[in-house]
Amino acid sequence: MKNLFIRKPMHEKTAESSTRLQGSLGSFQLMAIGLGAIIGAGIFVITGQAAALYAGPAIVLSFIFSAIVCTFTALCYAELSAMIPSSGGSYTYAYVAMGEFPAWIVGWALTAQCLVSAATISVGWGGYFVNFIRELGLPWPHLFAGAPIVYSPDGGWTLSGSVLNIPAMLIVATVGVAVSIGIRAATLFNNIMVVIKLSTIALFLLLGFRYINIDNWVPFIPENTGIFGEFGWSGILRASGLVFFAYLGFDVVSTLAQDAKNPQKTLPLGILGSLGVSTLAYIATSLVLTGVVIYTALNVADPFSVALDAMGSQFGWIKWIVKLAILAGLSSAILVQVLGQTRIFYAISQDGLLPASLSSINKKTQTPLVSSILTASISLIIAGLFPISILAELVSMTSLFLFAVVCLGVLILRYSHPEYERKFKVPLVPWIPAIAILGCVGQMSFLPATSWLQLIGWLTMGLLVYFSYGIHRSKLRHSK
Repeated sequence: MKNLFIRKPMHEKTAESSTRLQGSLGSFQLMAIGLGAIIGAGIFVITGQAAALYAGPAIVLSFIFSAIVCTFTALCYAELSAMIPSSGGSYTYAYVAMGEFPAWIVGWALTAQCLVSAATISVGWGGYFVNFIRELGLPWPHLFAGAPIVYSPDGGWTLSGSVLNIPAMLIVATVGVAVSIGIRAATLFNNIMVVIKLSTIALFLLLGFRYINIDNWVPFIPENTGIFGEFGWSGILRASGLVFFAYLGFDVVSTLAQDAKNPQKTLPLGILGSLGVSTLAYIATSLVLTGVVIYTALNVADPFSVALDAMGSQFGWIKWIVKLAILAGLSSAILVQVLGQTRIFYAISQDGLLPASLSSINKKTQTPLVSSILTASISLIIAGLFPISILAELVSMTSLFLFAVVCLGVLILRYSHPEYERKFKVPLVPWIPAIAILGCVGQMSFLPATSWLQLIGWLTMGLLVYFSYGIHRSKLRHSK
């Protein structure tokens, strides 16, 4: 017990980082992976809903505020990923900065983030897929189109009438195969999906710019209704909390250190580059969307379609492109989460805290095949059984928790080990990490009690695994 906070020496993690997997990812590929994770349904759905319900045209300010917090967090990820270029991301950083037990907690939370995030996005993908094929006139039975159980704060857990969410399970299985085949196949799939959705966004912006009516931006900040969070400045802040989650995904890039070429250089570029492109896309899209259509009309599942209708019937065909782009965007986001989790299992297994089979590299694919199969299987089961509302809450809570820990790790290592070489450094330390921590904790405080209970329940399971298995097989403990 006295060694719960035994820390991984920097030289050991540096030595591990020299062990490449396929080592084929450059800055462009890493940036594309980050974009694949970040740009999903958020830009196509959340933008309209947040504008209609909370911020109005000032939704652009909400995106800017969230981007600032995310940028500060991304800077911390960039410093640590360049200093400790090893698979495992937040888990690895915590092992070096805080010790084994905190690292396990972070690794376990990171596992929830990736596994459940992949499942959450898959459920959203399944909903879009079923709607898409039904609009084509093809049938899809309700029994196999949703989770068998649903939850509401008033009614608790109830049966939905469905048996399994088959579309969600199928997309997880598909990306699982791509990840298992190898990193090149996975990145090729992701690159194609990213090109499709970025091209669609660019097409929408080019067409929509001509149809902007500046009267739709007046008032830019609608007057508060008298209820906190409904328009006014409080609405901008509330919408900022909602759209914050549209930025999630850049952190997954840090888990691919051992797949990257020259990770000290390419990882920071991949993390910050993907976040920068996403921010510009979100800001431009929100301006055009609220300029073409009055914000009160955007509280729908497909705000892009509403805007295209406002432009004229001649653009009806673009709706189908947008729907396909949403499916592409969600597909790449699922793939990146599954890919990131395989590297997390790989890193934790290398330290002995999970079975060694999870870090074994298949000779043919040069990937951790067992980790890939396990990750896809767990996410597939979760996607088939649980509703998106419950899954999304856990993803949000774990993501904010991890962001806060990573920013704290930067502060700890800056003062405890100033001698470590840092290829990339966060400016204005301690202010930027401190502001990021406060921003993340502040966002956590606004999440419902059920989110806190989910996080506590998941971490409790992690404690059982660690004290029954990991603590007895830790390679670092046995080496002392």
